[in-house]
Amino acid sequence: MDSDKSTEDNSTLYLDSNAPIEARVEDLLKRMTLDEKCSLCVGKGFWKTRPVKRLGIPSLGLTDGPHGVGPHSSGWKRNTYFPTLICMGATFNRQLAKQFGTALAEETRACGKHQILGPGMNIQRSPACGRTFEYLTEDPYLNKALVKEIITGIQSRRIAACAKHFVCNNQETRRFGVNVNVSKRALHEIYFPAFKAAVEEAGAWSVMACYNRINGKLGCEHRHLLKDILRENWGFRGYVVSDWFATKGTSRTSGVVNAGLSLEMPGGILGIKRLTKKKILAAIKRGDVIESTLNENVKRLLRVMFLVGLFDDESSIPPGERNTAEHVAISRKIAEEGMVLLKNNDSTLPLKMDEMKTIAITGPNAGKKKGMWGGSSEVWPPFEITPRDGITSRVKDKLRVVSDVQRADAVIYVGGLGHKSGQDAEGSDKKSLELPKDQAREILETVNANPRTIVILVSGSPVAMDDWIDQVPAVIEAWYGGMEAGSVIAGIIFGDVNPSGKLPITFPKRLSDSPAHASERTFPGILTKRRFWQRISNKPTKPVDNVYYDEGIFVGYRFFDTRDVNPLFPFGHGLSYTTFSYSSMTITRGNDESRARLEVSITITNDGFVKGSETAQLYVTDVDSSESRPEKELKGFHKIHLEPGEKKTIQFNLLDEDFSFFSEKQGKWILEPGDFSIKIGASSRDIRQEKRVTILDAKLHVK
Repeated sequence: MDSDKSTEDNSTLYLDSNAPIEARVEDLLKRMTLDEKCSLCVGKGFWKTRPVKRLGIPSLGLTDGPHGVGPHSSGWKRNTYFPTLICMGATFNRQLAKQFGTALAEETRACGKHQILGPGMNIQRSPACGRTFEYLTEDPYLNKALVKEIITGIQSRRIAACAKHFVCNNQETRRFGVNVNVSKRALHEIYFPAFKAAVEEAGAWSVMACYNRINGKLGCEHRHLLKDILRENWGFRGYVVSDWFATKGTSRTSGVVNAGLSLEMPGGILGIKRLTKKKILAAIKRGDVIESTLNENVKRLLRVMFLVGLFDDESSIPPGERNTAEHVAISRKIAEEGMVLLKNNDSTLPLKMDEMKTIAITGPNAGKKKGMWGGSSEVWPPFEITPRDGITSRVKDKLRVVSDVQRADAVIYVGGLGHKSGQDAEGSDKKSLELPKDQAREILETVNANPRTIVILVSGSPVAMDDWIDQVPAVIEAWYGGMEAGSVIAGIIFGDVNPSGKLPITFPKRLSDSPAHASERTFPGILTKRRFWQRISNKPTKPVDNVYYDEGIFVGYRFFDTRDVNPLFPFGHGLSYTTFSYSSMTITRGNDESRARLEVSITITNDGFVKGSETAQLYVTDVDSSESRPEKELKGFHKIHLEPGEKKTIQFNLLDEDFSFFSEKQGKWILEPGDFSIKIGASSRDIRQEKRVTILDAKLHVK
C-alpha cells in the first residue's frame, strides 16, 4: 500500500482487497463529499489524477505511449522501444500482439504508472495522415483482431489500457475541432469495430475521447457516442478521459459532464479547465447537472483505480519490469514478422555472403535513430541499433564495407521518412507521398551506378515509388522497427530471417488514387475563413472546418478493389524467400458450439527449400446485396509456420456478422439471403482459392 494512503480506518470496505470491486467502489463513493468527487474530474498536471488525502485515494498515473513508455511522462526513464503499431499490424499475429501488450504493461508498472495511453486504433483512412505509423491498419477486421489481444495483454498485468482516439481522429490537419461528416454505416462498418471489440471482447478499462467533431459534436461532449454507443450499446464499464486539451471548444461544463466524460486532462495551469470543481459545482447549483450523473462518471474512474490495484497491497499486484531480455526479444520478433519484402526480382535477396567481398551502405536513414522522436509516441531506449550498425556488425570480418557504390558487390540504400513535420509525426500531415528532398534522384543514381541496389524504407506510412521502383531489384519496408531494427534488417538481407510481414495498408501509386483524396473536401477538409477574434474564441458559434467522408465504407483496399484502381502494392501483400501453395478448400455448415455459420478449411504447403511463415487471408464477397458493398472484405486470417515441404490445414469460422452489413434505413445489421463468394489468398489481389455459397434464411447451400 502506498505510503500516502490513510490508514485511520482499516475496517472500511473499500480497503478490503478480498471484497468485490463493485462493493468497494460503492463504499468509497458514498464516503466522498461533493467537493472530493469534483476534484477527481480534472488532472493534477499532465500525467496523474488528483489525490484525495482524507480517504487515502492516491493519484492514478498515466503515461504515453502506444509502442513504449514515453520518457516525457515517466520521469525520463529509458524503456524498451517496440516497433510502431503499423509494424505490429503487418505481423498479422494475434499471439504476438498479446505478448506485446503484456510487455508494455510490465514496463508501465515499472515506471510507477497505472495506465498506458494506447493502443492507438484509428483507421488509416489516408496514407498522408501524420500518425499513420501509430495505428495498426486500414482494415476494421484486422484492427479489431489485434486490438483485442493488445488490450487483453495490457490488462492481464492490472494496467489500464486506453483505447484511443474515439472516434474518426483520422487526420492531424486542424485536428482540434475539425468536423467529420461521416455516415452511420461507415461508423458502424469501418470506424467502430475495433472500439467495439476493445469494449465487448477485451473489456477495455478506459477510452480516450478525440479532438475532432463527429457530425457536429466534439468528442468530449458527444453524448450519443459516449453514452448511447459506449455505455448502453456496448456495455462499457470503464471511464472516458479527454485527449490532452481536447475539451477546448466544448460548449459548457454541463455538456461535458452530461456526455459522460470522467476525466479532463491535463490539469494545472495549462489545462483548459472545463471540469474544475468550481465549474462543476456551479453547474449542479444551476440544475444543469444532477449529482447522480457526476456520481456515475466518478464511479467509473474509481472502478479503474481498484482494477489497477491502487488500494491493494503491492505484493498482490503483478510486478513491473523494464528493458528485460524478454521484452527486447518481443521487440525484435515484432520487427522480424512485421517488416515486408515488397519486391525481390530474380531472387536478389537474400544476399549470399560467400559470393561477395564488399558491400556499401548509404542513404539518409542508414545511421539515424528513430526512438526519441514522434510526439506522444516517443521512446527513449537503452540502446538502438541503426541499419548501418546492424549490417556492419553482421558482415564483420566477412565483408569489407566500402563507400564507393560502384566498387561494391551490393549496395544497401536506406531511405524513407522521419519523425518531423510533414512526414511521420503528430501534429501535421503529409502533403504528398513523395520521398523527402532528393531521395528518388539518389536512388536512381545509385542503381545506375550499381544495379544490385537494395532499397530499405524506414517509414511509418506509404511512399511513392513510381520514379524508381522499376529500376530497383529489391525493396524492404522496414517501418520504424524498434530498438533492434538494424539487426533485423541485416538478418533479412542475409537470410537469417525469412520475411513474413504483410501490408496492413494499401500502398497507392499516387496520393490522388486514395479514396480520401478525391478533393480538398474529403481531405483535409474545407477551411472556414474567420477573423482573428473568431480564431481565438471558444464560443460554440465560431465557424467550423468540415471534412467529408464521401467515400463512406470504401476505405483502403475496399475502394481500390471495388473501383479497379491499381495500387503500387495491395493490402495484404508481402513476399517470402520460399513459396506457398493453397489447395483443398472446403466449406461446411458450422456447429452451435462455435456459433459459426460456415467452417472453411484450406491446406497450405511450403513448396520451397527454406522454412517460412505465411498469412492466409479470407475475404467475403456479397454477390447479390441490395446495398452497395465492397468487392471483398477481410473476414479471417491465419499465420502459420511451415518447414520446407511441410503442409498444414487451417480452419476459419465465419459468423453471421461476417456476411452482414449495417442498414441505415433499419438502424441495425442485416444478413440478407443470397450468394456469397468465399476467397482465400496471399493478399487482396492474390486470391488462390474461391468457392460460392448460398445462404437462404437459416439454410446454407455450398456450390
